[in-house]
Amino acid sequence: GVDYAIGVNSGTSGLHLAVIAAGVGNGSYLNGDGGPDLVITTPCSFIASANCILYQRALPIFVDVDPATGNIDPDQVAEAAYDLPGGAHSARRGRPPAMRESHPMLGRLKAILPIHAFGQPADMDPILEVGARHQLAVIEDACEALGAEYRGRKAGTLGNAAVFAFYPNKQMTTGEGGMIVTGDGAWADLFRSLRNQGRDVFDAWLNHSRLGYNYRLDELSAALGRAQMGRIEEMLAKREQVASWYSERLAGVDLVERPYIAPTTSRMSWFVYVVRVKPPASCNDVMRALAREGIPTRRYFSPIHLQPFYREYFGYQRGDFEVTELLGDVSLALPFSGVMSESQVEQVCECLRVAVAAAQKQ
Repeated sequence: GVDYAIGVNSGTSGLHLAVIAAGVGNGSYLNGDGGPDLVITTPCSFIASANCILYQRALPIFVDVDPATGNIDPDQVAEAAYDLPGGAHSARRGRPPAMRESHPMLGRLKAILPIHAFGQPADMDPILEVGARHQLAVIEDACEALGAEYRGRKAGTLGNAAVFAFYPNKQMTTGEGGMIVTGDGAWADLFRSLRNQGRDVFDAWLNHSRLGYNYRLDELSAALGRAQMGRIEEMLAKREQVASWYSERLAGVDLVERPYIAPTTSRMSWFVYVVRVKPPASCNDVMRALAREGIPTRRYFSPIHLQPFYREYFGYQRGDFEVTELLGDVSLALPFSGVMSESQVEQVCECLRVAVAAAQKQ
C-alpha cells in the first residue's frame, strides 16, 4: 500500500539511509559551529536503531518505554520534543551524562525513530502528532513487524519512511537484506542513489552525485525474497498459531507473564514470543534449567544504553531508563518459529512450568 519500495542489503542499512533522508547530520555540528543533530528513540531495541543515528555523528535522545508493550512511550516523546525544540537548546532531557558539560548546546531535533518491538506496532498516532507539531520526520523501525497492523493500518505505512529487515530469524528472509518503504518520491530517488554509491539515475557508470554506500540488495537475495513474499500470509499464520499454542498453555502459570497485545494493535506480527519471568524466579535460573533440558532461550532485549560502548562513550548507567532496564531483566525469548509443532510448544511450556515452580519453592 505504499508508493515506493527500495531494496537494501540489511535493515541497518535501510535505517541509516532513512536517517540521512531526514536531514540528520546536515546540521551545525558537521559544520563545526554547534552541537550534534538529535533523534528521539528508545534504548529498548536492537542496537542498530541507535547506531544508525551515530553513523551520522548525531545523537540519540533516548526516552523510556511503555511497561506493558515495551514500545516507546508517546508521552515521553512529546515531553522530549517540547524540551528540545528545533533550534539549539540547553535542556538536559535525554542528553547522555558524559555530554552534559562537553556539549552545552545541542543541534536541531530532526526526527523521531519509534521501534515496533516484538512485532507489535508502537502507538503511532500521538507520535505522528508530535512529529507534525514540531516538523520532525518520523521513521518507523518496522524490522520486526512485517504484516503487523495499527488501528487497521499496516505498520510501515504511517511515517515518512519505514524499514523492514529480512534476516533469517524474521517473518520472511532473503538470507540478508531489507526494504525501505515510503510515499515520498524524492526520498525514494535519494534512497536509490545512496544505496548505489551515490549514483543518480542520470549518472554515467562512474559518475557519483553524492556520498553513497554499497547498500544494494543483491539479485539472488531478492529472488529468494520474492518467493517468500508469495507465501507471506501462510508464514504469518503459522507463527500466529505457534504463539496461540504458547498463550493457551502458559495461561495462569505462576511467575510467567505472557505478551500483552495493546488495543491499538489490530494485527500482531509474531516475530518472537517473549515472556516475563517474575520474582522470585529469575531469567538466568530459568534459562539454565531449560538449557539442561536441551531448550535454548535468550534474554530480550539487552538495553542499548547499558551496552559497553554506550556506557563508556556516553556515561550511561543503571537507573537512567528504569522501565527498559526492568524489561531487560525479566524478559525471556522462548524457542519460536513457524515450523514448531504443538508437541514442541507443549514440551517448552512444561519445562518452563517446572523451572519457575522450582524457583518459587526455593
